[in-house]
Amino acid sequence: MARYIFITGGVVSSLGKGLMAASLAALLQARGYRVRIRKFDPYLNVDPGTMSPYQHGEVYVTDDGAETDLDLGHYERFTGVSARQSDNVTSGRIYQTIIQKERRGDYLGATVQVIPHVTDAIKAFAQADTEDLDFVLCEIGGTVGDIESLPFMEAIRQLRNDIGYENTVLVHVTLVPYIAAAGELKTKPTQHSVRELTSLGIQPDLLLCRCEQPLPESERRKIALFCNVRKEAVIPALDAKSIYDVPRQYHEEGLDTEVLRAFGIDNKGKPDMARWDDVSERYTNPEGEVTIGVVGKYVGLQDAYKSLSEALVHGGMANRVKVNIEWLDAEMFENPEDLAAQLEPLHGILVPGGFGERGSEGKIASVKFARERNVPFFGICLGMQMACVEAARNTSHIAGASTTEFGDTDEPIVGLITEWMGAEGLEKRAEDGDLGGTMRLGAYPAKLDGNSHVRAIYDSEEISERHRHRYEVNTKYVETLENGGLIFSGMSPDGELPEIVERPDLNWFVGVQFHPELKSRPFDPHPLFASFIKAAVEQSRLV
Repeated sequence: MARYIFITGGVVSSLGKGLMAASLAALLQARGYRVRIRKFDPYLNVDPGTMSPYQHGEVYVTDDGAETDLDLGHYERFTGVSARQSDNVTSGRIYQTIIQKERRGDYLGATVQVIPHVTDAIKAFAQADTEDLDFVLCEIGGTVGDIESLPFMEAIRQLRNDIGYENTVLVHVTLVPYIAAAGELKTKPTQHSVRELTSLGIQPDLLLCRCEQPLPESERRKIALFCNVRKEAVIPALDAKSIYDVPRQYHEEGLDTEVLRAFGIDNKGKPDMARWDDVSERYTNPEGEVTIGVVGKYVGLQDAYKSLSEALVHGGMANRVKVNIEWLDAEMFENPEDLAAQLEPLHGILVPGGFGERGSEGKIASVKFARERNVPFFGICLGMQMACVEAARNTSHIAGASTTEFGDTDEPIVGLITEWMGAEGLEKRAEDGDLGGTMRLGAYPAKLDGNSHVRAIYDSEEISERHRHRYEVNTKYVETLENGGLIFSGMSPDGELPEIVERPDLNWFVGVQFHPELKSRPFDPHPLFASFIKAAVEQSRLV
């Protein structure tokens, strides 16, 4: 039976529970254990698919088509274990499932209550699909004391009783703030947070204390005394130089050792950290640097492009260079003078995914600049579609070219797809249907042209990449666009959906309908990002 590690947070949000969970899982994995990480999100949305990036950050998409919390991206990048639909659940999804059962009469007339029905559903989620695993790490979103998280906390309390305390460990992530005026670290917020947790019937086994200053032994003893844990189980977590240093830092502070001790597992061995040492060395000691401009719509919140920024860093690691990212608001590029001043110093231009018309003309202008100046260009999802609209207008002479996403047009280079072939057959969507969960989601295969640039990059004739979109390039325009120099080098296996475009006459110009950033890992950079950064390195020698 799998053992469970529950991760909660206190005092304030944004303490890094997701990164902590990913790092602990990586450490256990480095010791030879099989791991999986899950996220409980207390909000009432069924999933983050309809939430604004400014509210929630990016939506991370799994191979099986789940729209999930961005923390699952951390989990995948740190462990290499592909997340699944069953690895992220929200209060909204739990309540939706229960209400559907109640409407069908599945409860046989019983009064439906938070206990036991909601808590039983949460426990069932936690225990589903855990065969052949050694550890399941479950991160609870939000902070202890939030009214939304109470059913999840109660479910944890019950589950520890159900499967035995010897099979569960609870790690509480908390804040030890430094008061500059007093010159002291204050332990009282941690004490109050643990008191709140124990009032719910849950005693933590370990405390991970986020702090800006080293945590003295005296303060560790004080926290241990008041919070009823061993001093060695009070783990300091100072800010690291990079997220890729966190696994080793936590190991050196004894996190994985104490977790195994709490389970009663012999932990005399050491994890194999060679992979993480190599990642850290490549990140810390680059042999050069490049600057990539990301021309997007949500650049005010970098979490909206979290996987993208990490994939660019991974591409830098593959080429042993530091990647400097310039976040550029697409709306300001609707003035040509502003565009040239901002884009000329760049070694590469990337136009990412997004939704809606705002900033679209700036994105199109950025594509045109990259094409005319032969600057490495990478278009992702909407970025590829804008590359096709730019090609239609400027190299295929279709003056009114646009996309139906922005309104009615006589030249719909990009249009809404209402049906496509999925893993389980034909999938259909209504134009006026619900927004949530109705896009083309998850991993789909594509076939690559044997003579194309992307065929050489992937070193494969068939690929599988993750999608999240509801508009596609109209195949009616393929021949016209190719006559203008934009080549369709990747298509769906049935030849109906364009997946990749490129310009073979330029140094590096690729647009993809999917999201390759979702499959990039620090120890296994995505080939498209590695190749893009390589082209940027070559561009930097020309500037």
